[in-house]
Amino acid sequence: MATLNYHHLRLFRAIAQADSLTRAAEQLNLSQSALSVQLKALEAQLGHELFERRGRRLLLTEAGRIALDHAHAIFQAGDQLVGMLSGEAAPRRAVLRVGALTTLSRNFQLQFLRPLMGRADVELVVRSGSLRDLLAQLEAHVLDVVLTNSDIRRDDQSALHSHRLDQQPVSLVGRPRSGHEKFQFPADLAGERVLLPSLDSDIRAAFDRIMSLAGIRPVVVAEVDDMAMLRLLARESDGLTLTSPVVVRDELKSGVLVEYCRIPDLHESFYAILAARRFPNPLMRELLGEAA
Repeated sequence: MATLNYHHLRLFRAIAQADSLTRAAEQLNLSQSALSVQLKALEAQLGHELFERRGRRLLLTEAGRIALDHAHAIFQAGDQLVGMLSGEAAPRRAVLRVGALTTLSRNFQLQFLRPLMGRADVELVVRSGSLRDLLAQLEAHVLDVVLTNSDIRRDDQSALHSHRLDQQPVSLVGRPRSGHEKFQFPADLAGERVLLPSLDSDIRAAFDRIMSLAGIRPVVVAEVDDMAMLRLLARESDGLTLTSPVVVRDELKSGVLVEYCRIPDLHESFYAILAARRFPNPLMRELLGEAA
C-alpha cells in the first residue's frame, strides 16, 4: 500500500468539519473541483467512500467516521510532538461516543461507563436526547452506542440491534414511616399516594395492569418521565415511588429512603442499542464484556 497522503487527509478533515465541499473549498481557498479530485484520491487509496450525499449535505460513512477519528489523532499527535519537546505533551486517547436517553437513570449510566472512567487513554463523549434523535445519530455514525431502558424492534430495513445489559427489580420506595407494619402488596396501595413514571414507561404500563387486575386505585400525585427528577421527588414526598432500586441506590444505602416492597414479576431492563459496523469501536467490546 502506498504511503498515506497526509495533505489529502487534512483536506478530508476540513470537508468533514465544514459539512460541505463548497464551504471547505472557500475556507481553503481552493476550487471545488480540485478539492473533489483530492478527496477521491484519498478514497481510492483507502478503498472506501468517506462521504455519502443527502441532498446538499455530505454525511460521513462508517469508514469516514473512522478516518476522521484517525485524522484528528494523527494531527493531534503532531501537536503532541511539539508539546513533548516543550514538556507539555498529553497522552493520545481513544474516543467512545455514547448516547443516553434523557430519562435514563444516571446511576445506571455511571455503572455502565465506570470501567472506562479515569483511564488516561480514553475520552468519553456522552450525549442525552430523545430515542428518535439518538438512533438517528447512531445510524449516521455520530454515536457508537445508545443506552436506553426500552428494546427496539429489529427488521430487515434497520441495521440496529439491541444488547440487554441488565435487568433490575422494580420496587415501591419511600421515606421511613414510624410504627408502620409490614407492607402488604397490593392491598396497602388502596388510597396510597404514589409517584409513578410517565405513561409511556414500560414499568408504568405493567404496574397499571397489576392495579387494574387487583381492583385497586392508588392516588397518583405525580407522573415523571425523568428518573433524576423522580429520585428527587421520592426524597421529598410522603408518598411511595415506583422505581428500580438502582435509581435511588444512594438514598437506600443512607436510609433516606427505604424499600417497602418489590413488585412481583416486574422488572426494568436496560439495553445498549448498536448499529451493525464493519469497524466497531474496540472500547464497546470491553464494556459489553464487563456487562455480560
